[in-house]
Amino acid sequence: MKNKEICLEYKNKEIKLNVKVCNLFEKFKGLMFVKKEKAKILLFNFKKNTKISLHSYFVFFPFIVLWLDDKNKIVDFRLINSFKFFISSKKSFSKIIEIPCNNKYGKIIKLFLS
Repeated sequence: MKNKEICLEYKNKEIKLNVKVCNLFEKFKGLMFVKKEKAKILLFNFKKNTKISLHSYFVFFPFIVLWLDDKNKIVDFRLINSFKFFISSKKSFSKIIEIPCNNKYGKIIKLFLS
């Protein structure tokens, strides 16, 4: 994994996230089996727009999923709880960001949930 800073806009606020860019294997693993307080924000890039679904099996804490277009515009987002089988966006996307709900990212989580 490599680190990257990504800028998003939400509710007229600019959000800068330090994300870990995931390779193919890491896309399959995501936040599974990671301890809540050690979890990092993950970025999954796709070569073209897609509508694949996710799951939260073996993720033992809630997290926020952001679905982004190719210009890093948020097209959808949702708070996800553990052990959900089918998580998807109604819109197509080219990137996914998973933000763990932990103390480290509390300000970001509050912004999306307020």
